[in-house]
Amino acid sequence: MTETTAAGPASNEPTSLGQLERYVDPKHWSTVEVLVRIFRTGRQIEAWLADTLAAEGLDTSEYAALSALWMHGAPHRLSAGEIADRLVQTTGGTTKTIRRLEERGLVGRIADPSDGRRALIELTPAGLQMAQATLELVLDTFDLDIGGLGAAERSELGERLAQVSGELDDRLHRR
Repeated sequence: MTETTAAGPASNEPTSLGQLERYVDPKHWSTVEVLVRIFRTGRQIEAWLADTLAAEGLDTSEYAALSALWMHGAPHRLSAGEIADRLVQTTGGTTKTIRRLEERGLVGRIADPSDGRRALIELTPAGLQMAQATLELVLDTFDLDIGGLGAAERSELGERLAQVSGELDDRLHRR
């Protein structure tokens, strides 16, 4: 990790972040560091995940939708809006994702038992199998590719990221 001073990054900071020093008030420097690093890491994770899932013929949105349904628990059903919320995706994008998964037989639509006017998206047995298999693939690949963090470091990082994600989720839902 790079040392940071009150005035900005230490001299060995990557140029792209270091270039911002002259434009950012020192009181905001820690915020800039967090925003730039989270944004970049998010994009890197998305690209890494896309590469990892390519062998399974899934894109990252499809994988996230299958995972959201699986992690929701039996009977593995959510509304399209709930899936969109969990994917942080527009409803239009989620509709396209669901359609692709339906075409592959990984999800199906059923009438909502509490409101027959509405459909729920449900994992099929093939979708459940795909969700389980791809999770194992993703976890194994992550451990191989990014194995430098120990269990305690991963746990701490996970807790910090959950905090940021929760605060952003609260902000996005107050709109």
